[in-house]
Amino acid sequence: MERQQDTHDDLQHVADEVRSVLQLAERLREAQGGTLDDESIVAVAEATGTPEEYVRVLARMQQPEKKQGVFSNLKSAFFTLEPDVRSSVLAALAATFTAFFRVVSMVQSGAGATFFDSLSLICLGLAIWTISLSRDRKGAALGGALYGGVLFVSLGLFAYVIQAPWAAPSFLLIAFLVGGAFGGILTQRLIARFRGRLGLQDPMTERQELLRQLVTIQDKLRTGEQSATFVSVDVVGSTQIKAQCDPLSVEFTFNEYHLFLELVAKRFQGRVHSTSGDGAILAFDHPQQAFAAARNLQTGIIELNTFRNKTGSPLVLRVGLHTGTVVAPQAGDLTSLNFAHVIDVAAHFQKVCPPGGIAVSDAAAIHLPGGAPSVGVEKVRAADLSGTVWLPRHAVRALAEGAPPPLPGVSG
Repeated sequence: MERQQDTHDDLQHVADEVRSVLQLAERLREAQGGTLDDESIVAVAEATGTPEEYVRVLARMQQPEKKQGVFSNLKSAFFTLEPDVRSSVLAALAATFTAFFRVVSMVQSGAGATFFDSLSLICLGLAIWTISLSRDRKGAALGGALYGGVLFVSLGLFAYVIQAPWAAPSFLLIAFLVGGAFGGILTQRLIARFRGRLGLQDPMTERQELLRQLVTIQDKLRTGEQSATFVSVDVVGSTQIKAQCDPLSVEFTFNEYHLFLELVAKRFQGRVHSTSGDGAILAFDHPQQAFAAARNLQTGIIELNTFRNKTGSPLVLRVGLHTGTVVAPQAGDLTSLNFAHVIDVAAHFQKVCPPGGIAVSDAAAIHLPGGAPSVGVEKVRAADLSGTVWLPRHAVRALAEGAPPPLPGVSG
Protein backbone atom coordinates (compact mmCIF):
# COMPACT_ATOMS: atom_id res chain seq x y z
CA MET A 1 0.00 0.00 0.00
CA GLU A 2 2.83 2.37 0.89
CA ARG A 3 4.58 1.49 -2.37
CA GLN A 4 1.42 2.35 -4.32
CA GLN A 5 1.16 5.65 -2.46
CA ASP A 6 4.81 6.45 -3.24
CA THR A 7 4.20 5.65 -6.91
CA HIS A 8 1.13 7.89 -6.92
CA ASP A 9 3.12 10.73 -5.33
CA ASP A 10 5.93 10.30 -7.89
CA LEU A 11 3.46 10.41 -10.79
CA GLN A 12 1.77 13.47 -9.31
CA HIS A 13 5.15 15.18 -8.97
CA VAL A 14 5.99 14.44 -12.62
CA ALA A 15 2.59 15.72 -13.75
CA ASP A 16 3.01 18.94 -11.76
CA GLU A 17 6.47 19.48 -13.23
CA VAL A 18 5.24 18.90 -16.80
CA ARG A 19 2.29 21.27 -16.25
CA SER A 20 4.58 24.02 -14.95
CA VAL A 21 6.97 23.65 -17.91
CA LEU A 22 4.00 23.61 -20.31
CA GLN A 23 2.76 26.89 -18.87
CA LEU A 24 6.25 28.32 -19.15
CA ALA A 25 6.54 27.21 -22.78
CA GLU A 26 3.16 28.70 -23.60
CA ARG A 27 4.15 32.03 -22.08
CA LEU A 28 7.36 32.03 -24.10
CA ARG A 29 5.39 31.36 -27.27
CA GLU A 30 2.90 34.11 -26.48
CA ALA A 31 5.75 36.55 -25.80
CA GLN A 32 7.12 35.72 -29.24
CA GLY A 33 3.73 36.24 -30.87
CA GLY A 34 2.96 32.54 -31.29
CA THR A 35 1.06 29.80 -29.54
CA LEU A 36 1.67 26.37 -28.09
CA ASP A 37 2.55 24.18 -31.08
CA ASP A 38 4.08 20.82 -31.86
CA GLU A 39 7.65 22.02 -31.44
CA SER A 40 6.73 23.37 -28.02
CA ILE A 41 5.29 19.98 -27.04
CA VAL A 42 8.46 18.18 -28.13
CA ALA A 43 10.66 20.72 -26.32
CA VAL A 44 8.70 20.27 -23.09
CA ALA A 45 8.97 16.48 -23.42
CA GLU A 46 12.75 16.76 -23.82
CA ALA A 47 13.08 19.26 -20.96
CA THR A 48 11.15 17.06 -18.52
CA GLY A 49 12.25 13.67 -19.82
CA THR A 50 8.67 12.48 -20.35
CA PRO A 51 7.02 10.92 -23.44
CA GLU A 52 5.46 13.28 -25.98
CA GLU A 53 2.10 11.51 -25.70
CA TYR A 54 1.99 12.19 -21.95
CA VAL A 55 2.77 15.88 -22.49
CA ARG A 56 0.01 16.15 -25.11
CA VAL A 57 -2.53 14.59 -22.75
CA LEU A 58 -1.66 17.07 -19.99
CA ALA A 59 -1.75 19.95 -22.48
CA ARG A 60 -5.27 18.96 -23.55
CA MET A 61 -6.35 18.66 -19.91
CA GLN A 62 -5.19 22.23 -19.26
CA GLN A 63 -7.37 23.73 -22.00
CA PRO A 64 -10.65 24.01 -20.00
CA GLU A 65 -8.81 25.90 -17.25
CA LYS A 66 -7.79 28.72 -19.58
CA LYS A 67 -10.01 31.73 -19.81
CA GLN A 68 -9.77 32.40 -23.53
CA GLY A 69 -12.10 32.68 -26.44
CA VAL A 70 -13.52 29.66 -28.21
CA PHE A 71 -11.23 30.14 -31.20
CA SER A 72 -8.10 30.41 -29.03
CA ASN A 73 -9.00 27.26 -27.09
CA LEU A 74 -9.70 25.32 -30.30
CA LYS A 75 -6.43 26.53 -31.77
CA SER A 76 -4.44 25.49 -28.70
CA ALA A 77 -6.21 22.13 -28.53
CA PHE A 78 -5.52 21.56 -32.24
CA PHE A 79 -1.78 22.05 -31.80
CA THR A 80 -1.67 19.48 -28.99
CA LEU A 81 -2.74 16.75 -31.43
CA GLU A 82 -0.23 14.30 -32.83
CA PRO A 83 1.53 15.75 -35.92
CA ASP A 84 0.14 13.04 -38.24
CA VAL A 85 -3.39 13.53 -36.90
CA ARG A 86 -3.14 17.28 -37.23
CA SER A 87 -1.87 17.02 -40.81
CA SER A 88 -4.67 14.62 -41.70
CA VAL A 89 -7.33 16.92 -40.25
CA LEU A 90 -6.01 19.90 -42.19
CA ALA A 91 -5.72 17.89 -45.43
CA ALA A 92 -9.29 16.63 -45.09
CA LEU A 93 -10.66 20.12 -44.37
CA ALA A 94 -8.75 21.65 -47.25
CA ALA A 95 -9.97 18.94 -49.64
CA THR A 96 -13.58 19.44 -48.52
CA PHE A 97 -13.50 23.19 -49.10
CA THR A 98 -11.61 22.81 -52.37
CA ALA A 99 -14.30 20.47 -53.68
CA PHE A 100 -17.13 22.69 -52.43
CA PHE A 101 -15.84 25.85 -54.10
CA ARG A 102 -15.01 23.97 -57.30
CA VAL A 103 -18.52 22.49 -57.58
CA VAL A 104 -20.15 25.86 -56.83
CA SER A 105 -18.09 27.46 -59.60
CA MET A 106 -19.53 24.92 -62.05
CA VAL A 107 -23.04 26.25 -61.58
CA GLN A 108 -21.93 29.88 -61.71
CA SER A 109 -20.99 31.95 -64.69
CA GLY A 110 -18.76 34.90 -65.36
CA ALA A 111 -17.26 36.65 -62.32
CA GLY A 112 -19.00 34.29 -59.90
CA ALA A 113 -17.30 31.24 -61.37
CA THR A 114 -13.94 32.99 -61.35
CA PHE A 115 -14.38 33.98 -57.69
CA PHE A 116 -15.16 30.46 -56.52
CA ASP A 117 -12.38 29.01 -58.67
CA SER A 118 -9.98 31.38 -56.91
CA LEU A 119 -11.20 30.21 -53.52
CA SER A 120 -10.73 26.63 -54.62
CA LEU A 121 -7.15 27.34 -55.67
CA ILE A 122 -6.45 29.05 -52.36
CA CYS A 123 -7.64 25.96 -50.47
CA LEU A 124 -5.47 23.81 -52.73
CA GLY A 125 -2.49 26.03 -51.96
CA LEU A 126 -3.13 25.79 -48.21
CA ALA A 127 -3.30 22.02 -48.49
CA ILE A 128 -0.02 21.86 -50.41
CA TRP A 129 1.65 24.12 -47.83
CA THR A 130 0.36 22.05 -44.90
CA ILE A 131 1.43 18.77 -46.43
CA SER A 132 4.85 20.14 -47.38
CA LEU A 133 5.58 20.90 -43.70
CA SER A 134 5.23 17.25 -42.73
CA ARG A 135 8.06 15.80 -40.64
CA ASP A 136 8.95 13.08 -43.16
CA ARG A 137 8.01 11.64 -46.53
CA LYS A 138 5.67 9.11 -45.01
CA GLY A 139 3.62 11.81 -43.34
CA ALA A 140 3.59 13.87 -46.54
CA ALA A 141 2.46 10.86 -48.59
CA LEU A 142 -0.35 10.07 -46.16
CA GLY A 143 -1.48 13.68 -46.09
CA GLY A 144 -1.43 13.94 -49.86
CA ALA A 145 -3.30 10.66 -50.34
CA LEU A 146 -5.94 11.73 -47.81
CA TYR A 147 -6.35 15.05 -49.59
CA GLY A 148 -6.83 13.32 -52.94
CA GLY A 149 -9.29 10.78 -51.56
CA VAL A 150 -11.43 13.31 -49.68
CA LEU A 151 -11.33 15.64 -52.69
CA PHE A 152 -12.68 12.94 -55.02
CA VAL A 153 -15.46 11.89 -52.64
CA SER A 154 -16.41 15.48 -51.80
CA LEU A 155 -16.59 16.46 -55.49
CA GLY A 156 -19.07 13.68 -56.16
CA LEU A 157 -21.11 14.43 -53.03
CA PHE A 158 -21.37 18.20 -53.58
CA ALA A 159 -22.06 17.73 -57.30
CA TYR A 160 -24.95 15.42 -56.43
CA VAL A 161 -26.40 17.82 -53.84
CA ILE A 162 -26.05 20.96 -55.96
CA GLN A 163 -26.91 19.16 -59.19
CA ALA A 164 -23.67 20.26 -60.84
CA PRO A 165 -22.54 18.76 -64.17
CA TRP A 166 -19.71 16.64 -62.81
CA ALA A 167 -19.27 12.90 -62.88
CA ALA A 168 -16.26 10.63 -62.71
CA PRO A 169 -15.84 6.86 -62.71
CA SER A 170 -15.05 5.36 -59.33
CA PHE A 171 -11.71 3.89 -60.48
CA LEU A 172 -10.37 7.46 -60.69
CA LEU A 173 -10.29 7.42 -56.88
CA ILE A 174 -7.08 5.39 -57.12
CA ALA A 175 -5.57 8.03 -59.38
CA PHE A 176 -6.50 10.77 -56.89
CA LEU A 177 -4.96 8.80 -54.01
CA VAL A 178 -1.72 7.99 -55.82
CA GLY A 179 -1.44 11.47 -57.30
CA GLY A 180 -2.00 13.07 -53.91
CA ALA A 181 0.63 10.85 -52.29
CA PHE A 182 3.28 11.64 -54.93
CA GLY A 183 2.36 15.32 -54.81
CA GLY A 184 2.77 15.34 -51.04
CA ILE A 185 6.23 13.74 -51.22
CA LEU A 186 7.34 16.17 -53.95
CA THR A 187 6.21 19.30 -52.10
CA GLN A 188 7.74 18.06 -48.84
CA ARG A 189 11.11 17.53 -50.50
CA LEU A 190 11.03 20.92 -52.22
CA ILE A 191 10.18 22.80 -49.01
CA ALA A 192 12.84 20.89 -47.05
CA ARG A 193 15.44 21.76 -49.67
CA PHE A 194 14.63 25.48 -49.91
CA ARG A 195 13.51 26.05 -46.32
CA GLY A 196 16.26 28.58 -45.67
CA ARG A 197 15.54 30.61 -48.79
CA LEU A 198 11.85 30.73 -47.90
CA GLY A 199 12.69 32.20 -44.50
CA LEU A 200 11.45 29.15 -42.61
CA GLN A 201 13.21 28.02 -39.45
CA ASP A 202 14.21 24.41 -39.26
CA PRO A 203 11.89 22.56 -36.79
CA MET A 204 14.87 21.00 -35.03
CA THR A 205 16.57 24.39 -34.62
CA GLU A 206 13.33 25.96 -33.39
CA ARG A 207 12.79 23.19 -30.89
CA GLN A 208 16.36 23.39 -29.60
CA GLU A 209 16.05 27.17 -29.16
CA LEU A 210 12.86 26.80 -27.14
CA LEU A 211 14.44 23.99 -25.11
CA ARG A 212 17.44 26.22 -24.37
CA GLN A 213 15.13 28.99 -23.16
CA LEU A 214 13.17 26.57 -20.96
CA VAL A 215 16.31 25.14 -19.37
CA THR A 216 17.77 28.62 -18.80
CA ILE A 217 14.61 29.83 -17.08
CA GLN A 218 14.33 26.65 -15.01
CA ASP A 219 17.92 27.05 -13.84
CA LYS A 220 17.21 30.62 -12.77
CA LEU A 221 14.09 29.53 -10.92
CA ARG A 222 15.92 26.72 -9.15
CA THR A 223 18.38 29.18 -7.63
CA GLY A 224 15.61 29.84 -5.08
CA GLU A 225 14.78 26.15 -4.59
CA GLN A 226 15.10 24.94 -1.02
CA SER A 227 13.57 22.64 1.54
CA ALA A 228 11.27 24.41 3.99
CA THR A 229 8.82 23.57 6.74
CA PHE A 230 5.59 25.47 7.27
CA VAL A 231 3.46 25.57 10.39
CA SER A 232 -0.21 26.45 10.00
CA VAL A 233 -1.86 27.82 13.16
CA ASP A 234 -5.51 28.66 13.82
CA VAL A 235 -7.62 29.55 16.86
CA VAL A 236 -10.50 27.14 17.46
CA GLY A 237 -13.91 28.84 17.71
CA SER A 238 -12.50 32.36 17.39
CA THR A 239 -15.69 33.68 15.78
CA GLN A 240 -17.77 32.68 18.79
CA ILE A 241 -15.19 34.12 21.20
CA LYS A 242 -15.30 37.48 19.44
CA ALA A 243 -19.08 37.52 19.36
CA GLN A 244 -19.31 37.06 23.14
CA CYS A 245 -16.76 39.69 24.11
CA ASP A 246 -16.41 43.48 23.82
CA PRO A 247 -14.34 44.76 20.87
CA LEU A 248 -11.54 46.31 22.96
CA SER A 249 -10.85 43.08 24.82
CA VAL A 250 -10.89 41.17 21.51
CA GLU A 251 -8.46 43.58 19.88
CA PHE A 252 -6.08 43.51 22.85
CA THR A 253 -6.15 39.72 23.20
CA PHE A 254 -5.62 38.93 19.52
CA ASN A 255 -2.88 41.54 19.21
CA GLU A 256 -1.12 39.76 22.06
CA TYR A 257 -1.75 36.47 20.30
CA HIS A 258 -0.05 37.66 17.11
CA LEU A 259 2.89 39.04 19.09
CA PHE A 260 3.10 35.64 20.76
CA LEU A 261 3.32 33.94 17.34
CA GLU A 262 6.10 36.29 16.22
CA LEU A 263 8.13 35.75 19.39
CA VAL A 264 7.86 31.95 19.17
CA ALA A 265 8.80 31.93 15.48
CA LYS A 266 11.81 34.16 16.13
CA ARG A 267 12.88 32.07 19.14
CA PHE A 268 13.25 29.02 16.90
CA GLN A 269 14.93 30.81 13.97
CA GLY A 270 11.72 31.06 11.97
CA ARG A 271 9.50 33.87 10.79
CA VAL A 272 5.83 34.66 10.35
CA HIS A 273 5.22 34.02 6.67
CA SER A 274 1.65 35.35 6.49
CA THR A 275 -1.47 35.95 8.56
CA SER A 276 -5.14 35.80 7.68
CA GLY A 277 -7.61 36.68 10.40
CA ASP A 278 -6.76 34.47 13.37
CA GLY A 279 -4.77 32.04 11.25
CA ALA A 280 -1.06 32.29 10.55
CA ILE A 281 1.66 30.50 8.63
CA LEU A 282 5.10 30.24 10.18
CA ALA A 283 8.12 29.33 8.04
CA PHE A 284 11.23 27.43 9.15
CA ASP A 285 14.30 26.05 7.43
CA HIS A 286 14.17 22.67 9.19
CA PRO A 287 11.39 20.43 10.58
CA GLN A 288 13.08 20.18 14.00
CA GLN A 289 12.86 23.94 14.44
CA ALA A 290 9.24 23.94 13.26
CA PHE A 291 8.19 21.08 15.55
CA ALA A 292 9.87 22.66 18.57
CA ALA A 293 8.14 25.96 17.80
CA ALA A 294 4.77 24.23 17.36
CA ARG A 295 5.08 22.53 20.76
CA ASN A 296 6.08 25.85 22.30
CA LEU A 297 2.94 27.39 20.82
CA GLN A 298 0.73 24.76 22.45
CA THR A 299 2.41 25.01 25.83
CA GLY A 300 2.99 28.76 25.77
CA ILE A 301 -0.67 29.53 24.96
CA ILE A 302 -1.43 28.61 28.59
CA GLU A 303 0.63 31.58 29.79
CA LEU A 304 -1.07 33.88 27.30
CA ASN A 305 -4.51 32.69 28.40
CA THR A 306 -3.58 33.18 32.08
CA PHE A 307 -2.11 36.69 31.94
CA ARG A 308 -2.96 38.38 28.63
CA ASN A 309 -6.31 36.97 27.49
CA LYS A 310 -9.07 39.51 28.25
CA THR A 311 -11.90 37.71 26.45
CA GLY A 312 -12.85 35.39 29.29
CA SER A 313 -12.51 32.34 27.01
CA PRO A 314 -9.23 30.43 26.57
CA LEU A 315 -7.64 30.46 23.11
CA VAL A 316 -7.23 26.89 21.85
CA LEU A 317 -4.92 26.26 18.90
CA ARG A 318 -4.88 23.75 16.07
CA VAL A 319 -1.50 23.32 14.38
CA GLY A 320 -0.49 21.60 11.14
CA LEU A 321 3.10 21.02 10.00
CA HIS A 322 4.51 19.91 6.64
CA THR A 323 7.89 19.87 4.90
CA GLY A 324 8.67 20.08 1.20
CA THR A 325 10.64 21.75 -1.55
CA VAL A 326 9.73 25.30 -2.55
CA VAL A 327 11.11 27.85 -5.00
CA ALA A 328 11.31 31.29 -3.43
CA PRO A 329 11.35 34.27 -5.85
CA GLN A 330 14.13 35.71 -3.70
CA ALA A 331 16.56 32.91 -2.86
CA GLY A 332 16.71 32.22 0.87
CA ASP A 333 13.75 34.45 1.72
CA LEU A 334 10.71 32.27 2.42
CA THR A 335 8.55 35.33 3.09
CA SER A 336 8.85 36.21 -0.62
CA LEU A 337 7.00 32.98 -1.45
CA ASN A 338 3.32 33.70 -2.04
CA PHE A 339 1.95 30.33 -3.11
CA ALA A 340 3.23 26.79 -2.56
CA HIS A 341 1.79 23.29 -2.31
CA VAL A 342 3.71 22.79 0.94
CA ILE A 343 1.77 25.63 2.58
CA ASP A 344 -1.55 24.23 1.40
CA VAL A 345 -0.74 20.79 2.81
CA ALA A 346 0.24 22.28 6.18
CA ALA A 347 -3.12 24.07 6.26
CA HIS A 348 -4.94 20.81 5.46
CA PHE A 349 -3.20 19.05 8.35
CA GLN A 350 -4.14 21.92 10.65
CA LYS A 351 -7.81 21.45 9.78
CA VAL A 352 -7.81 17.73 10.66
CA CYS A 353 -5.80 18.25 13.84
CA PRO A 354 -7.62 17.89 17.19
CA PRO A 355 -7.78 21.10 19.30
CA GLY A 356 -4.67 21.57 21.37
CA GLY A 357 -2.58 19.23 19.17
CA ILE A 358 -0.10 19.30 16.33
CA ALA A 359 -0.63 17.28 13.13
CA VAL A 360 2.79 16.47 11.67
CA SER A 361 2.97 15.06 8.14
CA ASP A 362 5.08 11.98 7.62
CA ALA A 363 7.24 13.99 5.21
CA ALA A 364 8.21 16.23 8.13
CA ALA A 365 8.28 13.53 10.82
CA ILE A 366 11.01 11.51 9.10
CA HIS A 367 13.41 14.41 9.74
CA LEU A 368 12.73 14.39 13.49
CA PRO A 369 14.81 12.33 15.95
CA GLY A 370 12.89 9.09 16.37
CA GLY A 371 10.63 9.76 13.37
CA ALA A 372 6.84 9.62 13.54
CA PRO A 373 6.74 7.39 16.67
CA SER A 374 8.41 10.19 18.61
CA VAL A 375 5.51 12.49 17.72
CA GLY A 376 2.62 10.33 18.90
CA VAL A 377 0.40 7.37 18.10
CA GLU A 378 -2.74 8.92 16.63
CA LYS A 379 -2.72 8.99 12.80
CA VAL A 380 -4.51 11.41 10.48
CA ARG A 381 -4.73 11.94 6.72
CA ALA A 382 -4.88 15.17 4.78
CA ALA A 383 -4.33 16.00 1.09
CA ASP A 384 -3.82 12.25 0.38
CA LEU A 385 -0.90 12.20 2.85
CA SER A 386 -0.59 10.60 6.26
CA GLY A 387 0.54 12.25 9.46
CA THR A 388 0.85 11.82 13.22
CA VAL A 389 -0.76 13.87 15.98
CA TRP A 390 1.19 15.25 18.92
CA LEU A 391 -0.80 16.07 22.08
CA PRO A 392 0.41 17.67 25.32
CA ARG A 393 0.96 15.27 28.22
CA HIS A 394 -2.12 16.29 30.16
CA ALA A 395 -4.26 15.66 27.07
CA VAL A 396 -2.72 12.22 26.49
CA ARG A 397 -3.24 11.31 30.16
CA ALA A 398 -6.87 12.44 30.06
CA LEU A 399 -7.54 10.43 26.92
CA ALA A 400 -6.01 7.35 28.51
CA GLU A 401 -8.36 7.79 31.48
CA GLY A 402 -11.37 8.14 29.19
CA ALA A 403 -11.97 11.84 29.87
CA PRO A 404 -11.69 14.68 27.36
CA PRO A 405 -8.50 16.78 27.63
CA PRO A 406 -8.88 20.09 29.53
CA LEU A 407 -8.63 23.30 27.61
CA PRO A 408 -5.36 25.22 27.95
CA GLY A 409 -5.57 27.64 30.82
CA VAL A 410 -8.44 25.76 32.50
CA SER A 411 -7.59 23.79 35.62
CA GLY A 412 -9.03 20.31 35.95
